[in-house]
Amino acid sequence: MGQNSVQTGKEGGSRALLICPDARLAAELAGALATEQPATRLLAARAYPDRGAAASLAAAAQACFLDFATDQQAAQALMSWLSTEVPGCAIVVILRDNDPELVLRCLRGGATDFLIRPFTRAEVLPVLGKLDGLRRAAETQGGVLGRICCLMPAQGGCGATTIAANLAFALRRLSRSRVLLADLDGLAGTIGFILKLNSSYSYVDAVNHTGELEEDVWKALAMPCQGIDVLLAPENPVDSFNEAMDPSILLSSARHSYDAVVVDCGGAHGEWNSALARLADSLVLVTTNELPALHASQRALAALEQNGAGRPKAHVVLNRPRRLGLSEAEVSLALGAPVLLTVPPDTEALGEALMEGRPAPASSAFGKSISALARALSDSKPRQQKPSLISRVLGR
Repeated sequence: MGQNSVQTGKEGGSRALLICPDARLAAELAGALATEQPATRLLAARAYPDRGAAASLAAAAQACFLDFATDQQAAQALMSWLSTEVPGCAIVVILRDNDPELVLRCLRGGATDFLIRPFTRAEVLPVLGKLDGLRRAAETQGGVLGRICCLMPAQGGCGATTIAANLAFALRRLSRSRVLLADLDGLAGTIGFILKLNSSYSYVDAVNHTGELEEDVWKALAMPCQGIDVLLAPENPVDSFNEAMDPSILLSSARHSYDAVVVDCGGAHGEWNSALARLADSLVLVTTNELPALHASQRALAALEQNGAGRPKAHVVLNRPRRLGLSEAEVSLALGAPVLLTVPPDTEALGEALMEGRPAPASSAFGKSISALARALSDSKPRQQKPSLISRVLGR
């Protein structure tokens, strides 16, 4: 593999890796980066490196600019490998032409952003701003990175929000660590109602503070609540969809500020939810044992896999199983994935907790199951199962 280091600016600048076999394309991008961010030290690879070399090079860089124009197949394989093995390195794909389908596929496959030739100032500056925000979030907050767990319902009414809220408190009890409960469901935004919280700020404000989410900003945006911090959804659902938003810097900063981040999102579908799923360390798909919910669960799991989140980090939680519904074993066979945990119905404990704006008692049946979920998420690894007769029936 041919490579050379191109260094501009002061020694203390950020580092970036440029993988681009097309010499002309590489020269154009290197020139644009040198103009707009002269402190960047650029390591250029003239060919697609093997996985070991790519991981070694990317580990020493804050960003990787990857040529998708010369050989899409090689670039795709390399991006998949890097996004898994070097998650701290942001990947920016380089394209010659505006191909919306390819752009979407790259973003779903692990890319942080993209650049399309010609590399004008208007093209390059927003990308560099995002990369700088990610870098500063990593540098200003030291220590071990926190883990992000994203909870999503298979369909409305499955109880994912209730489980998410109680899981955050269970994680706090389990480890006495710093926990953030983030309501990133821009439509429903139910966490504030469950915990009786109101705030002038929401996650929309956090997203708009790109690159500035230091500890004092978190103190202003997130509300303290019984030992954890809570970031609420906006009061007006329309506020979440006024513009295309990117949750990457928000969650990257949260990783550095908290030991655990519990995200409540609206489902598995849509670009916002897909981005949350890709950024999370583990996913919890909450469903019930009724056929419509299981059909929705199949669609959700398929959407996660298609959008680059993948099944390996997805866990299935069966909530409030009904006597006339499918058994846990049948649910597992239908979805092709084991049920990590079954949460029993506990109307009395949850009703009292909701009235008082607090989590359900840890001693209740519901509380014990959520504590078990908190423990299980730390070491549970879902297994793949073959499609069953039930899954084929649901598919039809």
